[in-house]
Parts: sequence; C-alpha cells; structure tokens
Amino acid sequence: MFQIGGLIVFCGLLAQTTALLNALPLPLDQTLLLEGTPAQDPSPTDLAGSLTDALSNGLLSEGLLGILENLPLLNILKTGGGTSAGLLGGLLGKVTSVVPLLNNIVDVKITNPQLLELGLVQSPDGHHLYATIPLGITLNVNTPLAGRLLKLAVKLNITAEILAVKNEQGKIHLVLGDCTHSPGRLQISLLNGFAPLPVQSLVNSLSSVLNDVLPELVQAKVCPLVNEVLSQLDVTLVHSIADLLIHGVEFVTEV
Repeated sequence: MFQIGGLIVFCGLLAQTTALLNALPLPLDQTLLLEGTPAQDPSPTDLAGSLTDALSNGLLSEGLLGILENLPLLNILKTGGGTSAGLLGGLLGKVTSVVPLLNNIVDVKITNPQLLELGLVQSPDGHHLYATIPLGITLNVNTPLAGRLLKLAVKLNITAEILAVKNEQGKIHLVLGDCTHSPGRLQISLLNGFAPLPVQSLVNSLSSVLNDVLPELVQAKVCPLVNEVLSQLDVTLVHSIADLLIHGVEFVTEV
C-alpha cells in the first residue's frame, strides 16, 4: 500500500515540475531556432551564380531563341541588292567574293537555337565584369549542288561587359558596356557526314562568309537584349553586385 501511495505522490510532483518547465522562457538560441535564423547576406559565389541564372532566364524570356531562329541569313547570302543600307548592306558587301558558289544555295533555315551555359570573368582590379554568352544553332542548307540537305552546327560567343554606375539621383544600376563577339571563336562543323569535293568547297565558302557576317549579325540582335535584361534585374541582386564592383571586391571565382 505504501508503494502505491508513494508512486502517486511521485507522479504528482513530476506533473508539477513539467508544467513549471513549460512556463519558463526558452533559451535565446532555442528561440531563434524555432522562429527561424535571420537571413544572411549571400556569399560571393552565390551572387555570381544568381547573376548568371538571372541573365539566362531573362534572355530566354525576352525571346532570344526566337531571334536566333529568325536571323535573315538567306537575305545576306543572296546578295540580290548589295546597296542596302545599315547592317544588312554592310554584311552583304562581304559575300561578293564567293557569290558564284553561294548562288547554288536555295534555302537556309536555322533550327535548334540554344543558349549554352553562361560564364563570368572579373577584371584583375575587380571593377569590371564580363559575361560570356555562348550560343548554338543548326543551319539546314538546301542546295542542288549537294543533292541533299546539309546540316551545319554553329557555335559562337558574345562577350558583354557589365558595369556598375550611379545615375544623377544617386541610384545604382548595372549597365551594358562593350558588347562584342570573340574573334576567331566561331565554330562550324558539318553534321551529316563526309562531303564530296564540290560540296566541301561550298561548305568552306559558306563557312568563310559566316565567319565574317554571322557574329556581327548575332551581336546586333543579342546585345540590345542583354541591355534590356540588365534593366530588369532584381534590385537587391543589382545593389549587391554593384557594391562589390564599385569597391573592387573579387566575387567571381575561376573554375
């Protein structure tokens, strides 16, 4: 009987102790754990990754792939009127030396446009940022000379300089500086196998012309798009990156 009574008393004391403990405030670290730790500033590596992701998503949402697919390559290759003004006229003048072979081309269609993985490079002083924008397309060239559809894989890079500036109101922006294609970085390869000599001559001539005109054409279309995307970036991301560039802090790590 005594054992049962003692057990009842012990259970009562345990219940009172538990209630008192529950009423006490939690230690500071446990309170923070329950409420969630405060947000920390992103690391430099996170900022670089966030910027490349934002640029990629922005270019795609602004219709980059459609722009690549609709480049007027056939109009340039078919010189028809080499006196056209503007960019097209300037590019047309570059194909005159190979017109006889290029006149065999009936149609050129661009398919499978791709935005490949962007890269970031920071200048040694830390104040300049360069985004490498690698692009890929497939050219379907229809010409009786080949007797079949020629498929050419084309890859090229656009390099966009990103600068941090303040406007008259003191607000910080990321803006586009120089925007160029990388000379000698255009890659063209025949996808559908070996080509006989006449066809290979056509491919060589076409490659020579594309090496001159395609990067400039892409540059003229893509660079304004990059500038538009920069103007639409998240304000917090812009301020974080601009602050690092202004102070020359390294935040892009070479892989």
